[in-house]
Amino acid sequence: MESLDKLIASLKKFPNVGVKSARKIAYYLLRQNNDYLAELGSLITDLKKDLFICSECGNISDKDPCPICSDPLRDRKTLCIIEDVEALSSLEQSGLYNGLYHILGGKISPIDKSDFTEEAAEFLKKHIDDLEAEEVIIATSPKVEGDMTYYTLLDTLRDTKAQKVTRLAFGLPVGGAVEMADKMTLHAALEARRQVL
Repeated sequence: MESLDKLIASLKKFPNVGVKSARKIAYYLLRQNNDYLAELGSLITDLKKDLFICSECGNISDKDPCPICSDPLRDRKTLCIIEDVEALSSLEQSGLYNGLYHILGGKISPIDKSDFTEEAAEFLKKHIDDLEAEEVIIATSPKVEGDMTYYTLLDTLRDTKAQKVTRLAFGLPVGGAVEMADKMTLHAALEARRQVL
């Protein structure tokens, strides 16, 4: 049963998957036919082959620029800075925001040794200035790391041409995450955002 134990150990590395959930998924997979397992394995193997990072915003897409950046109907004067693609997905599903995005690809966390690099800051400033963005919305999660990211972004945004910088109002629960918020909470947070610069 070494292969089963290895599978369970791999599944435990997924976010929010503990031993019980990993075991449940592994036994579910054992009950499936070989065609399903082959297709699933192929999808996992090809995942990074068919997707890449949008050169304009950092979104994951099969096109460059991604469909959001290339959509002429989006509000090109509003840019929402978010931590990751999961947050983008939540905001898009809410149907409440029609501007463009800038995805940081993470948050500042001394524990995880992740920081906001000079290259990332320059890429963000260039994105804002190229768009001639009138409003930049900071949509970091209301956690310690999200707040650290927010204050670092404020320093970076002082050197841009953005006319207005706002932050999502919370609305979002302290300790929560943008990607976990429901539509009503996101709506309240977007509507009550406040200017910070």
